[in-house]
Amino acid sequence: MPRITVISADGTAQTVEAKPGDSVMQTAMAHGIDAITAECGGAMACATCHAYVADDWADRVGPAGETEADMLEFAACEVKPTSRLSCQITVSESLDGLVLHLPEAQV
Repeated sequence: MPRITVISADGTAQTVEAKPGDSVMQTAMAHGIDAITAECGGAMACATCHAYVADDWADRVGPAGETEADMLEFAACEVKPTSRLSCQITVSESLDGLVLHLPEAQV
């Protein structure tokens, strides 16, 4: 199973196993990563699963699409070039080792 490391704003890292086909948001929620609020449950109707993809993973994950970029405008924290909604990143074997950094707040 692919492993994903989520680093909270305070620097605490948690590495979890992810099921291919699930979103990164679903994986985080299943493992109790509370810093991802995910108020809309993955419907891309909020920006409470905002994450920063680590620079060395940005090309593999790819940029936000147009609708996702529009939704990121509602993020509680700074939007960066590597910002993504974790509900829009689908886990695959090619993302084994993915590192995400979380913003200070989601709401």
